[in-house]
Amino acid sequence: MMRLPPFRYLAPRSVAEAVRQLADHGPDAMVVAGGTDLYPNMKRRQFEPRVLVGLRGIRELAGIRGSARQGMVLAAGATLTQVSNHPEVLRHYPAVARAADLVSTPQLRNMGTIGGNVCVDTRCNYYNQSYAWRKAIGFCMKKDGDICLVAPGSDRCLAISSSDTAPVLWSLGASVRLVGPKGERVIPISALYQDDGIQYLTKAADEILTEIVLPPVDGLRATYWKLRRRGSFDFPVLGVGVALRMEGEVCREARIVLGAVASQPREAADAGRLLVGERLTPELIDRVAEAAAKPSKPLDNTDLVYHYRKRMTRVYVARALRELAGLPVGEFPLGMTARN
Repeated sequence: MMRLPPFRYLAPRSVAEAVRQLADHGPDAMVVAGGTDLYPNMKRRQFEPRVLVGLRGIRELAGIRGSARQGMVLAAGATLTQVSNHPEVLRHYPAVARAADLVSTPQLRNMGTIGGNVCVDTRCNYYNQSYAWRKAIGFCMKKDGDICLVAPGSDRCLAISSSDTAPVLWSLGASVRLVGPKGERVIPISALYQDDGIQYLTKAADEILTEIVLPPVDGLRATYWKLRRRGSFDFPVLGVGVALRMEGEVCREARIVLGAVASQPREAADAGRLLVGERLTPELIDRVAEAAAKPSKPLDNTDLVYHYRKRMTRVYVARALRELAGLPVGEFPLGMTARN
């Protein structure tokens, strides 16, 4: 049985207090909200904090507010269940609700938070194992070793982004608010990530993500499609977030973002540009899907073989675009319905 290592738990009542506590304990401290990813990683000795700064008791980090006209704010401590069931999110940002609803299982969505999923650790077959398993193979670059076992010649870790909500939030042009000892800053969510399996966030270690800001709807249509082996629980082996701003039948703005194909969500910018100024015909959708597959370069570091995941990028981008165009898409993947 894997057990949690000893740690001290702090329960601040405000963001300012949490920031102070995080700064006071430096590299020995980490923040925890739902803990659905952190605690299993601690059991596997992938994270070894001596102090946990708990965020669940902070009222500033709870709740969802705003409107379609003004944009909505998702407090980082809102649970994935709250996001997926919120009437205004469901009505005006259904892709966000779908992505949140496709994370893990109902029990874990009741605990896991939207902020936690946005910042969730990168994953790899050689990393997400018990300490004994990792020790037996000599560890990997991401923790305790110095070689990326996916690509031994690589000078960086190639663990992959595993957030369901990040691709769709990126496609919508969402922003995040970060608070730290030096004050607060708001950045596009696209600027939160970088292509490094270890240092995958640009957020400083002493900063806390406090909220996700969704832009006004203003003609936006969006969707999220997820590939995984089982219909529940599994992390994505491919995620596709697509957002279009339509003017009648003509697309005026498009963004396609792929998840689980790199250490950060990867935008298929060239594919998105093909849609601008065009009507979404089946022929155009096929060309865009082909273009979107080019930046998708999965490796053998997660479930299902990588060449299959590469092919499925074309399939899932095409299905997402056909859904937004009101065209038949065929059957939804296992565990996914028009509702979620």
